[in-house]
Amino acid sequence: MTSTLQPATTTEAVKRPGRWLALSVLVLAVLLVAVDATVLGLATPYISEDLDPSGTQLLWIGDVYSFVIAGLLVSMGSLGDRIGRKRILLVGATAFGALSVLNAYATTPELMILARALLGVAGATLMPATLALIRNIFHDPRERSLAVGIWGATASAGTAVGPITGGFLLEHFWWGSVFLINLPVMAVLVLVGIRTLPESRNPAPGPWDLSSVVLSLVGMIGIVYAVKEAATHGFTWPTAAAGLLGAAALHGFVHRQLTMPAPLLDMRLFRRRGFSGAVLADLLTVLGLSGLVFFLSQYLQLVQGRRPFEAGLAELPAAVGAVAAGLVAGRVARRFSVRAVVSGGLAAVGLALAVLTALGQSTGYPVLGAALLVVGIGAGFSFTVTADVILSSVPKDQAGAASAVSETAYELGAALGIALLGSIVTGVYRDFTGPAGTPAAAHESLGAAVEASAHMPTPTAEALLSAARESFVHGLTLASGVGAVVLLLTSIAAWFMLKNQKLESAG
Repeated sequence: MTSTLQPATTTEAVKRPGRWLALSVLVLAVLLVAVDATVLGLATPYISEDLDPSGTQLLWIGDVYSFVIAGLLVSMGSLGDRIGRKRILLVGATAFGALSVLNAYATTPELMILARALLGVAGATLMPATLALIRNIFHDPRERSLAVGIWGATASAGTAVGPITGGFLLEHFWWGSVFLINLPVMAVLVLVGIRTLPESRNPAPGPWDLSSVVLSLVGMIGIVYAVKEAATHGFTWPTAAAGLLGAAALHGFVHRQLTMPAPLLDMRLFRRRGFSGAVLADLLTVLGLSGLVFFLSQYLQLVQGRRPFEAGLAELPAAVGAVAAGLVAGRVARRFSVRAVVSGGLAAVGLALAVLTALGQSTGYPVLGAALLVVGIGAGFSFTVTADVILSSVPKDQAGAASAVSETAYELGAALGIALLGSIVTGVYRDFTGPAGTPAAAHESLGAAVEASAHMPTPTAEALLSAARESFVHGLTLASGVGAVVLLLTSIAAWFMLKNQKLESAG
């Protein structure tokens, strides 16, 4: 079968001129999303102070983006297969930049939550399109592995660029400035992408089924919302109803895909053990890491007293490790085996999280930095190889939908992780016993406690901060322990599910 890009059987298609320049544009889109995700965590203390959200609203600000993007990724990936991946990427990037302005100038918690949700709609168009275009530009398996590694390394680099750039901006401007850094990246992406990216699409895609889109969105949001609310407030009838509605919608989505001649997502892909194993590994890995990632910036700033820029630099080892591992992951997986690289990477992350269960208010940076470096290396190996497995297991024409499955696992894992592990941190934190006169708002979040302490007499303020920080760190170490167990169990599952799985070789 031929692609609308170029015939896959020709030498020119395998070594397409300009393919590396096209890749540079695609990784800008990845950088855009990665930077946005990381600067939010850094800006959280400032958003708490300025917008005064409740603890629940703060979690919504953190995870509503993941809720929406998880619900729409499959639909948007399939839409890109139909109308053109270049087109949907450029439209999505333009919308992403415009909505970043709305995030920057939000004046209430409710508006901020809405802005994050709309940003999720735009973000859902970007990630599947970038991976799908890589699948269609790079036909040589070894070159594609390197391109996927660069793609993943850029996402990891964004997790470093975001905090460092965001930290600098937070020290000199207001918190909204961290969202405005998306604008120049978006402008370069669109202007250069128009000229360098090839268009590609499925030549016989079938109609884009709106019923499937609605079922996917309702199902994902219903399930994730129910998990989040149950973890925060316990099981209630509205929570159960949301979960049942989500489950029913997802069941309807799966049934509809199996009966349609041209489905949004070919569910038969999940019959392949390698594909299913890679997707499951991605989901559970992100779930286990999310508690640490979301609360680490607050720990560095509000517990250890680091400035935003310093906190951003402190998170750098994770990105450095992930970049280095991502660039060599394909070669290492061919030298040894897919399951050895993925399982070994996940076990390393789990052990690093186990070390962080000993975290205290005054833990020295060498311990934290070394643990973050190991987390980055392990995650870089695992995510790069699983992305390669997912991409290489489908025809080029279905690359958008398959890429969307990979990204959906990532975003769903992030949403569930923030909901479950974030609720552990928040639940433990709220139980701290403060000095007489501690306002109720101080129990909502550590940022609120810091803000409240500024209006108290010095001895009372110090007592409040000591109790609040101790409780926050206890919640963070508990979440790290749960994450460690999840990662180690995922490592074992990946060892069995990825048995005999190999990456493609050239020729």
